[in-house]
Amino acid sequence: MQVRADRVSLEGPHGPLLPPTSLTAEEGGLTVVHGEPGVGITALALALAGRLRPTTGTVTADPAGDLRRLVAVVDAPGVSEPDEALTLRVVAGEELALAHRPAGKEDVAGWLAAHDAAPFAGSRFENLGPALRIRLLTELAAERTGVRMLVLDTPDRHTSDVTTWAEVARAHAERGFAVAVLTATTPPSALPQPPARIGSVEQPEPVRFATPAAAEPETPPETETETAEGDRA
Repeated sequence: MQVRADRVSLEGPHGPLLPPTSLTAEEGGLTVVHGEPGVGITALALALAGRLRPTTGTVTADPAGDLRRLVAVVDAPGVSEPDEALTLRVVAGEELALAHRPAGKEDVAGWLAAHDAAPFAGSRFENLGPALRIRLLTELAAERTGVRMLVLDTPDRHTSDVTTWAEVARAHAERGFAVAVLTATTPPSALPQPPARIGSVEQPEPVRFATPAAAEPETPPETETETAEGDRA
């Protein structure tokens, strides 16, 4: 699967949110994007996930599919980031339920243990270290049925250590996901590969880490849970 944004722009109530931007993400590949801090980065993430309709340009999947099911936005400020006052146990349970995975008390405990996070189950989310936060939220998004692309929204706002999020992104690309990481505070020279630039239509290709899967993803019917959680991207 490949997702293409072609000259996508977005206008907000007070002016432009996103200047015309093109980029490509593909299964087994990593796309790194750089832009100035602000709402435009999250606007691009939501456009890639089919949550915002572009003012101009298009976002398409090949083979054709529903972007809302194929793309998950991870930790978007004000959109899909968890409530910082909740415990990790609660956040994991909510995300597993959203993914239509078993989400009872024992199920959550088992999932956290399997992901080396059991000791932090009762910790408030705001107290988790950046590496653990980024890794677990990405893993939880990857649990969603039918998701083939992960968009990490400004993980560099949590840490200046590029490897913290780059290793997570690369690991999921190696698993066959299309991965896009949107960055804002990291200098472009410190990024792990030449970045696509917000506001540009000439962009580098994704760096491939795995061969794209031949099979199309499963796309089950929308459920009541998905409708209620529509804002969680």
